[in-house]
Amino acid sequence: MPATTRNLSVGVTRGTSPRLALRSDELRLGGEDRKLRLGHNSGMIATLLLASMTFSHQPSCCASMAELANDPEFVAFHLSPRPLRFTPTEGKNVVIPVPGKPTDGFYVPPAKGNHDAVVMVHEWWGLNDYIRREAERLHDKTGYAVLAIDLFEGKSTADPKVAGKLTQTVTEPRGEAIVRTAVAALKKGVYGQKARKVGSVGFCFGGGWSYQTAVQGGKNVQACVMFYGMPDTSTEAISKLKAPVLFIYGTQDKWINASVADRFKSAMEAAHKPVTIVPFDANHGFANPSNPVYNETAANEAWAKTLAFFKRNLK
Repeated sequence: MPATTRNLSVGVTRGTSPRLALRSDELRLGGEDRKLRLGHNSGMIATLLLASMTFSHQPSCCASMAELANDPEFVAFHLSPRPLRFTPTEGKNVVIPVPGKPTDGFYVPPAKGNHDAVVMVHEWWGLNDYIRREAERLHDKTGYAVLAIDLFEGKSTADPKVAGKLTQTVTEPRGEAIVRTAVAALKKGVYGQKARKVGSVGFCFGGGWSYQTAVQGGKNVQACVMFYGMPDTSTEAISKLKAPVLFIYGTQDKWINASVADRFKSAMEAAHKPVTIVPFDANHGFANPSNPVYNETAANEAWAKTLAFFKRNLK
């Protein structure tokens, strides 16, 4: 029995699922106005096309965080952080020379004889004293230079509703320009010493941007650590990635969960990119001491794995 010719229209918007509808005699890729004549093989071609879209049209970390910021449950889960007053002993405020519009950062210089550096990206609270303290703590443990970037460009908050709005002010082009410039500044020695190797680390909102730091940095980033951040599993992003990734999340997390981890692992393995997935019996935000859901045991183990990961890859 001859196959019946079926014709589909597929529309894809970044960060959404493909839309299917029966149409005349062609396959249309929405937004790109490209057409493929399907004929008798329409079913098979459409199936293969949609399978390829599974990884190539995943939402970016920026789009995903914007969606989460609109989720009342996600916002309500983020209780205001405990107050923290921190006086830096080695770090200092610096300017990240982003072309067209410089922004701020916090830089801890390397220990004598150390030539490696790490870009650190804040949670959705912004570049606050907790992140400055973490930058100095990472330096104290490793000797690395640490550049904590400010994607909110001078703004921080302890109000979860305001934090959600701040995440939505970060556009992909601007965020990508900041992380690219941060890596380049470390490699060029803008703050005193040229970095030999560079890693990245970030938490929650910053976890996704730690990944983007590695994506945008390409061959100049040798290690990436993500604490419960949303990865961009598009083929475009993964193809640019040259660094191994350590992905840390809590099994009690309703958002950055096992499903997210499994999709990320599958996408990375399909592209033959190294990734290590480490789950902890903890909730979202478990590694932040200022967070009411802080899990000291899990946080200490995750920190130890982070240090070991950097030691293996930044040497």
